[in-house]
Amino acid sequence: MGRTDGDQDRDPEERVDDDQTFSALLEDSAEDLYEHAPCGYLSTLLDGQIAKVNTTLLNWLGYERGDLVSRRTFSDLLTVGGRLYHETHFAPLLRMQGEISGIALEMKAADGSRLPVLVTSVVKTGSNGQPLLIRTTVFDARDRRAYEEELLRARQESEREREHLRRLATTLQQTLLPPVLANVPGLDVAAHYHIASVDEVGGDFYDLFPLGAGTWGLFLGDVCGKGAAAAAVTSLARYTLRAAAVYDPDPAVVLGNLNTVLNHEYNGTDPRFCTVLFGLLSPDGDHGEFRITLASGGHPPALLIRADGTADYLPTPGGQLIGVLPDARITTITCRLRPGDTLLLHTDGLTEAHTAIRGDRYGDEALLDFGRALAPTTAQHTITAIRELLDTLGTGVDDDTAVLAVSVPSLQP
Repeated sequence: MGRTDGDQDRDPEERVDDDQTFSALLEDSAEDLYEHAPCGYLSTLLDGQIAKVNTTLLNWLGYERGDLVSRRTFSDLLTVGGRLYHETHFAPLLRMQGEISGIALEMKAADGSRLPVLVTSVVKTGSNGQPLLIRTTVFDARDRRAYEEELLRARQESEREREHLRRLATTLQQTLLPPVLANVPGLDVAAHYHIASVDEVGGDFYDLFPLGAGTWGLFLGDVCGKGAAAAAVTSLARYTLRAAAVYDPDPAVVLGNLNTVLNHEYNGTDPRFCTVLFGLLSPDGDHGEFRITLASGGHPPALLIRADGTADYLPTPGGQLIGVLPDARITTITCRLRPGDTLLLHTDGLTEAHTAIRGDRYGDEALLDFGRALAPTTAQHTITAIRELLDTLGTGVDDDTAVLAVSVPSLQP
């Protein structure tokens, strides 16, 4: 074969080095390639007795050739567990299939140490198709084993850290919710918080607490975002609402004060805001009725489920998000809760949940129909039904959901 133009352009010393390398490769005998291959080779008779083994495997295990050839079987070189696997799985499969590859085993070295290996065996047959011997290739798997063990340790450490963060998130979430709702004479109350992900702290919050002169305050809201930043806003919102209600319980004033605080604290490059319903409850008359004034700061309207079997949203249109603008517009509505009536406050995690039908959102209309189907109902029965609904929606509920219901018990005949 003639030299190419590229060969002629190369430095003469480079051509001499390449020629010497090529000549050295040609001088490698098949026996030398077998003996010093980068993997272990051994051949065994059909009963497993070692007939041939290369130098590479001998060096790995620390044996002399005479220690193994015609003296040991392949399974003698395996650990107890490996020998058991060889006899019950490896050897039977090899007999049936004629070949088995990539099996992870451990071999015993002469000094008692263990060598993790990957083994491939092939049955060599004669011209008549009868099996003659077994050829086995052994690959050193120490680096792979070390990598797998390191990967396992990293995974276990990650799982421990995740569990730790999960416990922290759960604990933090619990501190943001009232342990027990206030007992309001003449009123039944119930609430539920549905956690969409145990790995993140949600921003939903609610509370019901006493104020002076036979009145009670209640609120339910949703902070934008998740995690520690949202938790900080949630905590600030809860305690600001309580403090503001003591100072002036007028619902519009309470939300106005919250808006001022949030807008002042989070008016930089990372603004934080929330939607809130705040209500003021007080007994009204001698017939067990309650009067409630609700103020809305951009929150979904409350659902009134009446004793006569009807249900409607309490309209609070135009209320703006709390914390975005210096002077947010707050809308209010006043209504009466009569015996048998139930008022349901909820966050949008419920209405924005995905349903199994084409992945559509659950939606406001579906919740309205749900309320009408429940009517008349009680606070506890409403919350129980909502919990069952959330369970039905399953993973479709991808945001935390808070629900708070208050109801006036029906008059006994």
